[in-house]
Amino acid sequence: MIIKNLPFTSEEYDRRIALVRGAMDAAGIDTLFVTDPSNQAWLTGYDGWSFYVHQGVILRGDGDPIWWGRRQDSAGARRTVWMDDDHVRGYDDHFVQSTERHPMQELSGILQELGAKRIGVEMDNYYFSAKAFAVMETCLPEAEFVDATAMVNWKRAVKSEPELEYMRNAARISEKIIDGLLERVEPGVPKNEVVAEIYRDAVRGVDGAWGDYPAIVPLLPSGSDAAAPHLTWDGRPFETGEATFFEISGCYRRYHAPFCRSLFLGTPPDFLKRAEAALVEGLEAGLDAARAGNRACDIANALAAPLEAAGIERGERCGYPIGLSYPPDWGERTISLRVNDETVLEPNMTFHFMPGLWMADWGLEITESIRITENGAAECFCNRPRKMFVKP
Repeated sequence: MIIKNLPFTSEEYDRRIALVRGAMDAAGIDTLFVTDPSNQAWLTGYDGWSFYVHQGVILRGDGDPIWWGRRQDSAGARRTVWMDDDHVRGYDDHFVQSTERHPMQELSGILQELGAKRIGVEMDNYYFSAKAFAVMETCLPEAEFVDATAMVNWKRAVKSEPELEYMRNAARISEKIIDGLLERVEPGVPKNEVVAEIYRDAVRGVDGAWGDYPAIVPLLPSGSDAAAPHLTWDGRPFETGEATFFEISGCYRRYHAPFCRSLFLGTPPDFLKRAEAALVEGLEAGLDAARAGNRACDIANALAAPLEAAGIERGERCGYPIGLSYPPDWGERTISLRVNDETVLEPNMTFHFMPGLWMADWGLEITESIRITENGAAECFCNRPRKMFVKP
């Protein structure tokens, strides 16, 4: 007998499925095929490192969802999804990376069996390929396909209380990681050695919360490399006279709380101190604007004013929704905190407020993961000084 350690109650999964079915009804979809592993987990609890092969969740207007994937991964599905075993379907291994057949041929047979006629698929998704869609079109010539990209993602925007507790656990791990970085980083210490400690802190977790793997690896460029927001690490040592930003996240049961702080080794130049002051002022103004009833763009505009007054222009968005996620991204890919996004903020929406500065030859990141509260300014998941740290 398999004993399941489900992250949520059946009532929580029922709530989620009802939300998605409402969206399906509005779009006139009778069958939804979900390939994003974050959405699969959110709907069914499925958790495994198998998203490099074709898999997904089939959701109809009634009945329990069906998890479908590689047969060897169906054992993991039976151990992690809340549905009974007869709602787990696996395809033969001869479909995997074959030049003669494709898994979507097998899936199409299931969809025919279910009588699917108007099928929603996540067209713009990391995990759904052009070949997959082409095979489905060929095998299901009578079906109509509808782009259901982010249909489930949008229903994930407002978090339940259990989800928020998981994110608070992740935030405690994020704090632990940043504390360790500030202690260990010194001139001459190789970056890869520090990253090894990041992973140790992340996976060991904190009392009451073990650490899961984050959806993004640690990012920690230094000096002029910090002009690039997404560089990882190498074996070079940290050097005096350089700022490094550290972009990390604790993760608990796939829920994230991204957190970024910057550290300067030596005496920071005046231009960097001025940038720090403007960034912190903008960050705090944005946090004050992050209120239920305001819009996503209100946060971005509040951030921009102090930066512009300091002569700093940044055209990028300054944040995105967060929560449950799998590689390669811990964002939910819906709302953007930017000047042209007028999405109204609701209580228990959660964001990484991420106003990074990436200039021509330097960079600076001071960020917060936040929850929109019922009344008042946002709750910050992490609690560490909002500044650029300095080690003389």
